[in-house]
Amino acid sequence: MSEVNLQALGKRSNDGLNTTLKTTMQEYDTALKACGFGLFHIRLLCTSFVGMASGIVITNTAPYILPIAECDLNMNLIQKGVLNAMPYSGMILISVIAGFLTDTFGRKIFLILGYGGLFLCTFISALSQSYLVLVSAKFFEGVLFAISFTSLLALTSEFCHNGIRDRIMLLQSSFAAISQIVVALISWTILPNNWSSTFFNGTIVLNTWNYYLLIVSLFPISACIMYIFLPESPKYCITQKRYDEAREALLHIYKQNTRKPVDTYPFVNIWKDKNKLAIDETPEHGAPKSFSQMLSVGFHNVKPMFHRPLGLYVLLFCTMNFFIMNMFNVIRLWFPQLSTIVEYYANADTQDLCVMLDSYTHDLKMQSLNATPDDICVPKVSGTETYVNSIILGSICIIPYIISGVLVNKVGKKNLFIVCGVLCVATTLGLRWVNSKFGIVALFSTITALGQIELSLNQFMVIDQFPTTTRSLAIGLVMMIGRTGSLVGNIIFPVLLNIGCIVPFFTMAGTMTFVTLLSFVIPVKKK
Repeated sequence: MSEVNLQALGKRSNDGLNTTLKTTMQEYDTALKACGFGLFHIRLLCTSFVGMASGIVITNTAPYILPIAECDLNMNLIQKGVLNAMPYSGMILISVIAGFLTDTFGRKIFLILGYGGLFLCTFISALSQSYLVLVSAKFFEGVLFAISFTSLLALTSEFCHNGIRDRIMLLQSSFAAISQIVVALISWTILPNNWSSTFFNGTIVLNTWNYYLLIVSLFPISACIMYIFLPESPKYCITQKRYDEAREALLHIYKQNTRKPVDTYPFVNIWKDKNKLAIDETPEHGAPKSFSQMLSVGFHNVKPMFHRPLGLYVLLFCTMNFFIMNMFNVIRLWFPQLSTIVEYYANADTQDLCVMLDSYTHDLKMQSLNATPDDICVPKVSGTETYVNSIILGSICIIPYIISGVLVNKVGKKNLFIVCGVLCVATTLGLRWVNSKFGIVALFSTITALGQIELSLNQFMVIDQFPTTTRSLAIGLVMMIGRTGSLVGNIIFPVLLNIGCIVPFFTMAGTMTFVTLLSFVIPVKKK
């Protein structure tokens, strides 16, 4: 990107020969740094926590309600799998489009519409009386969260200056682990109860799992309300030549963080002389006015995504994210089921994970051969161990964020990613030989934690490599491919498990070795 002249930033040295120029984005970072860190950023983080928790709700609630709702909705094993996968199907469908629209029309509008729509879909799923209604609602939940997620990442990063951005984004990523604990606690509190109510002469029957979904729908509506009271990203406003709006947002941040009058802000008159500004990341055709012009500018900004070097970066990060999310979501979503298998198959003679899993798959084959159509459906409420193990997993996932939050600025995102990759490969291989309940929970928790950090670091590196005008689109594309990996992984895992326990774990270790080797070619972004 070329350097540009900025108001009051070109300063000649005493001999008049040297000129120092800053791009508008560099000036923006300097102005944002002058706002400090305070109440506004705490509000931003609280809002993003509720938003991240809403995403965990749509993916993690289905595994918890499957046992208790299987008889109410007459679900078979395949239908359970479809229900689990449906949010990811919605995410895949809309990810790239959401990124394009967010880059073109702004971040805030899609956060409000996305979380507002997500609340409506979660509310509908809570009232569902049939499998078709529930699975359809889950699909649209995935669509709406994908719209919100790309905006959430972009908005948070663009409200943080370079000095704190990495640590803030890493802290935000830890919200996923914290949310898993919150959802597990809510599930543990509600689902073991036996609640049932009828309305409209039995037309609507609300059981425990219906009330459970109603309660967790409070997360997206809360996120929607909280984002209403946050300003639009000043960085996005600059790219659209909406300088007055960008300046007002900075003044708002400064006033909240410092509790000082706005006239004490060093950049109180920033960008007032708009005619002298030329921005390297602003569309060449001027600030768009109409919907068609904004679409035209949006397509114009997409062009660099398909040329070097951005095109190669897209391919690299998409490939890495495919395998990271493949491993991460297979381990995370299958952990409750595998934990239950361990609970029932562990004995004094053996606690070897692979022995227990191979015994389980063998018993399933025998049961399918001896099944009869007269079998009575009896729902099984998950035991305490399922929830306790989920809480342990979520708790352990928080610890690496604290450590990496300190290390990320010292060792760099790329180096931290490589270390996590090596550790992830080692712990995945360790699943083959683990022979205790404690070891099983510890390894699964460690793999999930490392996978979450790798996923977050990969997203941060995408943010670093792509300019503001294509950032949300890049995030959307990378996440779409990653979610495809989640779908593929969850479909292939039971197939590989049927072949033998070592096959899925060795396969994941091999793919993560490949991802770690790919990370060596990522360029280090200079601040």
